[in-house]
Amino acid sequence: MKHTPKIIFVLVLFFFISQVTGLFITSKYIDIKETVSVDPLTNETTISKNITYGELPLNIERPVIEPKTSFTYIILAIIVATILALLLMRLKKVILWKTWFFFAVFMCLTISFSAFIPQLIAAPIAFMLALWRIIRPAFIIHNITEIFIYGGIAAILVPIMNIFSIIMLLLLISLYDMYAVWKSKHMIKMAKFQAKAKVFAGLLIPYKKEKGERKKKIKKQGKVVFKGVKTAILGGGDIAFPLLFAGVVMKTLMLENIFIIAFLKTLIIPFVTAIALLLLFVKGKENKFYPAMPFLTIGCLVGYGILLLINVFV
Repeated sequence: MKHTPKIIFVLVLFFFISQVTGLFITSKYIDIKETVSVDPLTNETTISKNITYGELPLNIERPVIEPKTSFTYIILAIIVATILALLLMRLKKVILWKTWFFFAVFMCLTISFSAFIPQLIAAPIAFMLALWRIIRPAFIIHNITEIFIYGGIAAILVPIMNIFSIIMLLLLISLYDMYAVWKSKHMIKMAKFQAKAKVFAGLLIPYKKEKGERKKKIKKQGKVVFKGVKTAILGGGDIAFPLLFAGVVMKTLMLENIFIIAFLKTLIIPFVTAIALLLLFVKGKENKFYPAMPFLTIGCLVGYGILLLINVFV
């Protein structure tokens, strides 16, 4: 077993909550427009539905690219971002990494919060929370903000993707994840660097202090650092990519169903994916790193298959 039953339950629960929250946030940026046309010869009425997308806050523009090829641009962006991150890690430019991370968190949180409240209120709240994560990192604020961050990412990328491109993205990311964890191992190094810099992108669940273990406070460079707290992690990509898949499926279903039906049907995917994650943690070994994306991709595709079967009868 990768972690204790309690820690596994919390990780999987937070994963599922982030998926549900992200889907709801994404839906706020999707609008279905109905067009009614009448044939002058037969007098038949035809209703067609089209998807439109809400504007993003902070004047953020979505990339204008073809949905069927969008996965190539996203993969390229991931490669470039990974190279930059490895360069910052090698040069030990922690300040630059934190600055980059701060703006990414601020942007994503602003998009997520703006789905519920006006931008003028959402942006300051997002700014304070992003700053809090950087200056005074704590497990509670870290994981609460993680729940909302990926909805912001999905609101940007779901509109530029279709079923084909998101499946291709999942397959390519799964291959990359296996290589990065099992072969080059640079993903492990990046995770350790992020954890050390206290700006980890993903879920961080602390273990209960073991018997005889003390939580030490030591001052370092004017800051308080806590040692002796063992944590379980789940990378941000392992949350974001399944959410993108579910979001693309949901927007497709919204063309055929009212929102609540499309939303409930889509929940099958994160539910099955959460089971795949649970199996990975239960079957995994302690102190060993695993690429989660291959297992999550299988969960996404199995969930989608179940959804297609349900659509035949419902």
